[in-house]
Amino acid sequence: MIKYLDLKAINSLYDDEIRSAVSRVLDSGWYLKGEATRRFEQHYAEYIGTRYCIGCGNGLDALTLIFRAYMEMGVMQRGDEVIVPANTYIASILAITECGLKPVLVEPSWETLQIDDTLIEQAITERTKAIMIVHLYGCCAYTDRIGEICREHGLKLIEDNAQAHGCTFEGKKTGSLGDAAGHSFYPTKNLGALGDAGAVTTNDETLARTIEALGNYGSSSKYVFDYVGRNSRMDEIQAAILDVKLKHLDADNQRRKEMVARYQREVSNPLLRLLLVADEQYSRPSRATRDSVYHILPIFCERRDDLKKYLSDNGVETQIHYPIPPHKQRCYNFQLNHLSLPITEKIHAQELSIPCHQALTKEEVDLVIDLLNGFIPA
Repeated sequence: MIKYLDLKAINSLYDDEIRSAVSRVLDSGWYLKGEATRRFEQHYAEYIGTRYCIGCGNGLDALTLIFRAYMEMGVMQRGDEVIVPANTYIASILAITECGLKPVLVEPSWETLQIDDTLIEQAITERTKAIMIVHLYGCCAYTDRIGEICREHGLKLIEDNAQAHGCTFEGKKTGSLGDAAGHSFYPTKNLGALGDAGAVTTNDETLARTIEALGNYGSSSKYVFDYVGRNSRMDEIQAAILDVKLKHLDADNQRRKEMVARYQREVSNPLLRLLLVADEQYSRPSRATRDSVYHILPIFCERRDDLKKYLSDNGVETQIHYPIPPHKQRCYNFQLNHLSLPITEKIHAQELSIPCHQALTKEEVDLVIDLLNGFIPA
């Protein structure tokens, strides 16, 4: 069986370095808020291109802490609205609602699979305080028009960069394009820990210090609590592991890009639609230099479930990202279930994620391509 994502094989590529880094943490006797975390925060901020990086417990906390900090700073208050793509993973929306804010779902473009910047302005009201863009699948969601809208309407731009470590727009890393960004280092990510971990990047010193305090019980100094905070801290072992893997991130992303290029050149089945490379999916006025990192490689098929079974029967594991869109989830029965979002629903009904990671062999990719080209539904 070709696994969709073989984490054991991926992490074995850095086995000696990881074991050495973990041993150094064990030998230090310091396991939270120590040198390993400070070192990774510094290195990741430099990599992303921001002044600050604040480690936290996970990607959801990263996003939630951004909104909580803006509320503590008086930038937002309960009931304010945040525009967010409708086809995102539910964590983007959970962060908004957990803070008593209102998510305003905007459809994606079928061509880009990212938030449709031509639909954003009509969703803005007097309560709108921010736009959250989500670099879904490891592709850049930012456009110049989104930046203009934020400036024209005085809105904060927040990036959900959970799936896009190393992705760029005009040479700048995603995670540095807006006012603040949340990052997830869940083990499956391009930059994945061996457990949960997350971070916020920003150039705003006040925001950074507020987030740092909020994630440490609301404390700015020992036993002094400025906020009703939470416990959300990156541990030293995960920080040390991430610092090792950060050194390999660009090379690992390059391997994914080469694999995606093969899929796009060689998969010719007319029943399948593959995600296009970078700028090719954007209309001319929106084109810019984008460098995608393909955390997920989605293909789209009207007979998605048949395709998934066919691949499984032939030894290829796949995943669906995601089978139920957020506005149809039971947890949002009274807030979002009434919405009709046909493009989002089409994406969720047709999407299938195929294997695409740095530990795949050429022979495994050959087999997946041959099987995709051979798919003919009964």
